[in-house]
Amino acid sequence: MNRMSSLRKYIHIGANLTDEMYQGVYHGSKKHAPDLQKVLSRSWNNGMDKMIITGGSVADSKKAIDLSRTDSRLFATVGCHPTRCTEFVADPDSYLDDLRHLIKENKDKVVAVGECGLDYERLHFCEKDVQLKFFELQLQLSREFELPLFLHCRAAADDLVQILSKDSVVGGVVHSFDGPEEALNKILALGMYIGINGCSLRTEENLEVASKIPINRLMIETDCPWCEVKPTHPGFKHVATKFPSVKKEKYVVESDNQVKGRNEPVNIVHVLEILAAIRKENIDELAEAIYDNTNKLFFSKNK
Repeated sequence: MNRMSSLRKYIHIGANLTDEMYQGVYHGSKKHAPDLQKVLSRSWNNGMDKMIITGGSVADSKKAIDLSRTDSRLFATVGCHPTRCTEFVADPDSYLDDLRHLIKENKDKVVAVGECGLDYERLHFCEKDVQLKFFELQLQLSREFELPLFLHCRAAADDLVQILSKDSVVGGVVHSFDGPEEALNKILALGMYIGINGCSLRTEENLEVASKIPINRLMIETDCPWCEVKPTHPGFKHVATKFPSVKKEKYVVESDNQVKGRNEPVNIVHVLEILAAIRKENIDELAEAIYDNTNKLFFSKNK
């Protein structure tokens, strides 16, 4: 068996590739040349099979779709993030129609409705009642197009579960999950998958919960450019694959370095390594199971 065929395969469920950090812009300040293609190449060369680019608003979702059109291995979600649901308020029907149109015209590339859900940790961005109203509204799109949900949930599992329980949903994944075991069990009871990244593994309690996710319900991601696994995290000791990095001010695209503090898709291996260690599972078998789960949810219809 040659090296390429023996590489682990990954499907990345949540990459914010439209973020301006991949254009070299940080907090409005240009630090280096755009390097998204370099970032993507690094992923493809290390076992990445497909990537789903996260849409978090109408404008975001359009950018995600446009970017997905540049490579057959890239796909997109369409939806409105809970902290941005105020965008709905001026004309809810029109905003929903804009999301609907993006899905309808791009069925070959749109694999999920989202990122949508509830975020009660950041109510200063969007009030609870606004989030609830427009989360439920977006569930219409999931049913209408028979698309799974790419869900966001922060300190809101009870309300999320209640809403999903009363609506007939197609299925989906709660990504970047960092809740307690009680929340995990309620979400699993709905038949949902759980997406794990660096933000899901920040505490010892997180590791304990992640070790209990059934293998047939598990998916992985980086949520890049955020949610990296940091040296201060309890699972960091299990990270075996290290990539060189430099500060953004010293970064040059032609190098093989990553930008320090900016997460990227290839770091999905760190999440896998931690999960395999804390779950005491064979890493290759775990990778294969996760790959199969992800294919089943997002790509089984041969869109």
